[in-house]
This record gives sequence, structure tokens and C-alpha cells, in this order.
Amino acid sequence: MRIYAICLLVLAASLAVFAADETAAQLATRAESAPLDQQPALYIKAARLQLKDVDTHYDQEKTEDAANAVKLLTEYADKAADTSIRSGKKLKDAEIEIRKISSRLTDIQHSLSFDDQAPVKAAAEHLEELRTKLLAQMFSKDKKK
Repeated sequence: MRIYAICLLVLAASLAVFAADETAAQLATRAESAPLDQQPALYIKAARLQLKDVDTHYDQEKTEDAANAVKLLTEYADKAADTSIRSGKKLKDAEIEIRKISSRLTDIQHSLSFDDQAPVKAAAEHLEELRTKLLAQMFSKDKKK
């Protein structure tokens, strides 16, 4: 019985390690096949991971890679907001996380040279528009039940 418990513990620990190493692209792929009500959380997690990539690329002065990462981040945030609105679930969570990501993008933008700020500024503005849509959906008078 003790060996069975140890094997189960080792299996659970190894699964946790592999799940933690999931990339943003893998999360987005997993989200596409997940049920609609689970998709917003997966896309938000993918966007957060992509934000780390954006920050890393700009720290390493890889501006082209960073600009591509910003585009992917925007796509994941779009999908998170869209699936959240369509499902009617996780609206508040999506809005909060998108606000945090937008705030971090604004911080990153202010640390960049003027020439490198354009894609980050556009992404932050787009995320604010997504937040507005989410807030409008949350506080709309005719909610679908």
C-alpha cells in the first residue's frame, strides 16, 4: 500500500511539473478544444505567459520577436474576451486579468525607446477596448439567463 501511495505521489508531482511548463501556444491550442465555459481562463493564462515573453524579448532587445509576441498576446486576449462574452462566464475574471495585462504593457511601453513603443501602445489601447466591452456586458440591463 505504501509503494502504491509513493508511486501516486510521484505521478502527481511529475504531472504538475509538466503542466507548469506549458507554453502560451499550447494553452491556446488546448483552449480551442476545451468547452466554451473553460476557454476564457485558458486564453487568459496564455496571454499572461505571452506577456512574460514580451517582457523578456524587450529586455533582450529583440524588438521584432517582442512585436510578434505582442500580436499573439492581443490575439489571446481577444479570444478570452470573446469566449467570455459568448459563454457569459468569467466576465469579471477576464476583465480583471486584461486590466492587469494592459497595465503591465503600459509599464513596458514607458521603458522603451520612442521607436519601439508603437506596437505596445496599440496593444494596450486594444486591451482597454476589450475591457470596455466586457464591462458593458457585465452591466448590461438585459442579461441572458
